[in-house]
Amino acid sequence: MRMEAFVLRGQGSINKPYLYHITDHVFDTLIDSFVRDQVGIAENFLSVPLAAHLRDNLNILFGSRLLIPAGIGRDAIQAHDTSVRGDVIYWLDRRHGNKHENEFLDRMDEFVLYLNCTCYTGITGYEFHYTLYDEGCFYRRHVDRFRSSDARQYSLIMYLNDDWQKADGGELCIHHLDHEQNISPLSGRGVFFRSQDLEHEVLLTHRPRMSITGWLTIR
Repeated sequence: MRMEAFVLRGQGSINKPYLYHITDHVFDTLIDSFVRDQVGIAENFLSVPLAAHLRDNLNILFGSRLLIPAGIGRDAIQAHDTSVRGDVIYWLDRRHGNKHENEFLDRMDEFVLYLNCTCYTGITGYEFHYTLYDEGCFYRRHVDRFRSSDARQYSLIMYLNDDWQKADGGELCIHHLDHEQNISPLSGRGVFFRSQDLEHEVLLTHRPRMSITGWLTIR
């Protein structure tokens, strides 16, 4: 049985923080399935209202032409190749001052603290971006950790797609040693796995496919 997690919060204008209790069974569900199957899955990891607000944000960003093509590789050696991946992205940042982004990042703070308290993972940071695969796009089989850095420890994907149907395609395909696992990108669903352990791909999508994708990091 895991110990329960506590989240550090500021209280008004008082500098001294206080602790309040997390009893988030969604976190338990995600980690229990991760321990059992190497892939954690939890419905409603994002609430219905928060997923809807983030979806609206993503649509606004797309309409404003602020999404950029996602690269392959790291930093200066990054390349863009639509025969490998076709998504466009926009990084989340508290400096944007968007209340829904900040609500999402508050939830990630809670999850990281929960994870560190219950599983002793030593996570010290994270990075997340909005992700949009337009109709006809995909991402070939890959792992998330860069060869030149072990900073990415865990991958976490949260989907924003309303009324997704099997015929829409766009599943996340996880390549286990002895089988493949296809996961539909249903709104609010969270998926969690170790960044270096499992090859995976995004299958061809037949309608725009939206998510927030990111990594929990060390150092």
